[in-house]
Amino acid sequence: MNETYDGAKVLITGGTGSFGHTVARQLLARDIAEVRILSRDEAKQDFMRRELSDSRLRFYVGDVRDFESVNRASRDVDFVFHAAALKQVPSCEFFPMEAVRTNVLGSENVVRAAEQNEVKSVVCLSTDKAVYPVNAMGMSKAMMEKVAQSHGLNNPNAVTTVSCVRYGNVMYSRGSVIPLFISQLKAGKNLTVTNPEMTRFMMSLAHSVELVEFAFQNARQGELFVRKARACTIRVLAQALINLFQTKAEVEVIGTRHAEKLSEALATREELSRAQDMGDYFRVIPDNRDLNYSLYFEEGNVTQGSYTDYDSHTVERMSVQDVEELLLTLPEVCAELSHAGIGYPRSSPTKIGRN
Repeated sequence: MNETYDGAKVLITGGTGSFGHTVARQLLARDIAEVRILSRDEAKQDFMRRELSDSRLRFYVGDVRDFESVNRASRDVDFVFHAAALKQVPSCEFFPMEAVRTNVLGSENVVRAAEQNEVKSVVCLSTDKAVYPVNAMGMSKAMMEKVAQSHGLNNPNAVTTVSCVRYGNVMYSRGSVIPLFISQLKAGKNLTVTNPEMTRFMMSLAHSVELVEFAFQNARQGELFVRKARACTIRVLAQALINLFQTKAEVEVIGTRHAEKLSEALATREELSRAQDMGDYFRVIPDNRDLNYSLYFEEGNVTQGSYTDYDSHTVERMSVQDVEELLLTLPEVCAELSHAGIGYPRSSPTKIGRN
């Protein structure tokens, strides 16, 4: 976190989650005026309050589904990290309208409250599952992106800049596969894998926070930012953990879960055709045309066909050793290894290459 936040007030929706927790800790290490946490889980808020123990931390019990609770938390705020979401693919499949209420309508509440309270900037956190979505979670997050982008289309002179970031699997985040695998290894069980040949982008929580920070520093109205990342198969991830924990566990294939994809994409060829390559990041420029499409009837994007999707099946693949090195940059994994009596030297963070 840089001087952008010095003396500022920041709101984190869904702030008791893995991402919000990390952001709050980093913000409080700076000269920040106030960090507000909006969530509906008072037990997690109490745990966070005790753990971080900082008078600049303020907790708001509320739900992004309720505009008034969002509006109340947004007053006098400078920046908003919008991380509140329903993220579990199977539960969204069974309860798609719940995903709509939180991920779509809740996001609209956040954007509307921010504009009403003249917040400087809002960054909405999205996911690779929003690209060519096949499940309710991905579809609702894709709609969240459209809600964010429509703000600029409908409010060209808006005070509040609204942008999005999109990232892949955040390693060791709550509900992700790595904590599950580690718990299985500690219990002496085999690792249950839905499809070992599935590929997924791998990103540390620190890198996902850097992506949001980059968006706050660089975003213009309606833009989308993607951090480049390497990918691996689930088989390689499982083997890397088996190696690190020095077990003889095997991979047990249990079959694909509800609405899982074989691979994920972080950006489509259509998006890349209008994107700016910023080294470790892509900046996707919004389509700002108005509804008078007749002006553009004969103007197509002839470069679209020369691009391919930024997909986990086609980017640089990590080897087992690469994944081991990346896992050792995660404090949570190092702590688990230490508790298991296994000592490894802490690696330096893996540099994301320009794929």
